[in-house]
Order: sequence, then C-alpha cells, then structure tokens
Amino acid sequence: MASAELLQAEADLMRHSLGYLKSMALHSAVKLGIADAIHRCGGSASLPDLLATLPLPPSKQPYLARLMNVLATEGIFVAEDAAVADGDGAACVYHLNTMSRLLVSDTGINGSAWPQSSCILMATTPQMVGSALQLGKWFQSDGEATPFVMANGRSPYVVAAQDAEFNSVFNEAMAADSRYLADLVVRECSDVFKGITSLVDVAGGTGTMARAITKAFPHVKCSVLDLPHVIEGSSAQDNVEFIAGDMMVFIPSADRILLKYVLHNWNDADCVKILTRCREAITHGTKEGKVIIIDVVVGSPSQDILEAQLLMDMQMMSLFMAKERYEQDWNKIFKEAGFINYKIYPILGVRSVIELYI
Repeated sequence: MASAELLQAEADLMRHSLGYLKSMALHSAVKLGIADAIHRCGGSASLPDLLATLPLPPSKQPYLARLMNVLATEGIFVAEDAAVADGDGAACVYHLNTMSRLLVSDTGINGSAWPQSSCILMATTPQMVGSALQLGKWFQSDGEATPFVMANGRSPYVVAAQDAEFNSVFNEAMAADSRYLADLVVRECSDVFKGITSLVDVAGGTGTMARAITKAFPHVKCSVLDLPHVIEGSSAQDNVEFIAGDMMVFIPSADRILLKYVLHNWNDADCVKILTRCREAITHGTKEGKVIIIDVVVGSPSQDILEAQLLMDMQMMSLFMAKERYEQDWNKIFKEAGFINYKIYPILGVRSVIELYI
C-alpha cells in the first residue's frame, strides 16, 4: 500500500476520532453568541470585532482564532483572507452563511423566527453526550437499559421531569424545531391543508405548529392532544384548543391527524398502536380523512442528508431503543395498522411529509 494512501487513512481516522470536537466547537459558538455578534456587525466581522463584542475574559481571548478556524473549516462561517498560516486570524473577516444564519436569535433575519441554537444546546447536553459515550459498553452488554439510561440512570422523560435545567433546554429545543418546521410546512405543503376544517396535532406540545397552521389557514380548527403535564397552563387561542389525553388510548376525530416527529420515538409495536388510534379518528362520519406524518424516511441522494439521517437513527437508538425508518419499515407498520395507501414527499431536508390514508 502506498505511503500516501496510508497517511490519508491515518488522517481520516484522526478526523473521525476527534469529530466530537466539532460538536463542542459548535456548542461553544452558540454559548458565546458568535453568530449574533457577526449579525450585529452587519453580517461580517473581523477577529478584533468579535473580541470587542463577545463575553470573553482576557485570558481566553488569544484562543478565539483557533475556535474560529475550526468553525470556518467546517463551513459554519465563511472566512475571507484567513491567516491560517500563523493562526492568529487577525486579518480574517468572518461572514454568516445559510447555516450560521440559523443560529442568529434576531427574529427579523430572513423574516422569520428560526433560530436553531437551542437544538444545538439540546444535542450537546452532558446527558446526551454521556449517552453516546456509553455506546461501546452498551453493544457489549446483554441488558435492556438504553445507553441514555446507562449514562444517566433514568430515561430522557424522567430526567426532564426531575431536572429543571434539562427540561428547560429540552422544551426550548422542541419549540424552536416546531417554529422552524411550521413555517416550512405551511410554505412547502400547503396542499395538505386545503379543503379541511379540522386537525388534531398529536403530541403537539404547547401548540406552536397548530397555531402556525391556523394562522395560514384560518378556516381550520386545530386541537392539540398531549399529556396533562405537557399542556398544563396552555389555554385555547387563535382557533387552537388543548386536549389532555394519551394517544395510545384515544385520539379525537378530525379531517387530518398530524404526527410531527412522534413515531421515531417509539418501537414498531407502539407505532402500530398509535396509528390504529389515528385510523379510528379519521374514519368517523361519511368523509374519510388522512394522517399527516412529518418524520425521517431514511435515504437521500444527498450524502450530507443521508449522514444526518443515520446519525439521528443512532441518537434514537441511544435514547429510546427507537429508530429512524426506511420506506419499507414505514410500509410494514402502515399495513399492520390497517392503512393501504400512502404518499411520501421528501421536501423537508432530512425529514419527509407522508400522507397516509385508507
């Protein structure tokens, strides 16, 4: 084997084994508010600009250039005239790109409130990272505990119920993701909501998605079904009502049942049970409705999207012993739940919209 090939392989192994530092660099960028700082400078900022703006103690300021080098190399920011050779970054100007604009908290950017910073913080909590560190041990053990439980002693939902800080980060991440998806779903999937009068958002949390739907389609009455402690304090507004209940037991009737990022948390048997309740909810009356699923369908011509999907699958395995599904996996549980027909629209990046009907 040629020396060049061996050395490239060594570099690739090093890059993969140190890949966790990419996540921690992104985590640091969010905690420091680097994207916001660049945005406040008009979308471009030099290293001195950042040093004058960011909440860095003097002892840490000499290290910022090295963090920015990693972030720019990974494509999170754009570096112009980078002085990588000496590493001081003094002559470098950093620009926002599409990725880093999703980290800006200013609700005016792009005309929408889409900041994804809380999702980054959720993915990089000690609890999440700790569960990933247990994967090797988990594969070698014969127990039923998930990597998350091995690391934290409790399931994610129990940790959220008992740890106020983790619960806050979790809720903020879920709300941010809902705001982001709501705008895209209304923009890209408007046909799904035409001609209907009612919709139930199953496990819809505090109603972010439901309110976005009723805002875009005022004729649609939306109900949010979730557990009592989740919707506690939420009141009906903007044509959205809240119903306390368990989706495993009963789902109210409607023209459309929405399952946004719900089924990937559950094993196949539980998914069949949830979908059976959905089928019962859309078959009341003379007009049969549809189930709308927003979730991952693994497989994409984009290597970046496919990689994201497979990493999300590993995360679901670590958290819940659940999974992201390929189309054949979806087809299987659809049939077991009594559905015959479905259409998949791969229009939401790593996620797809699935229309499911009898």
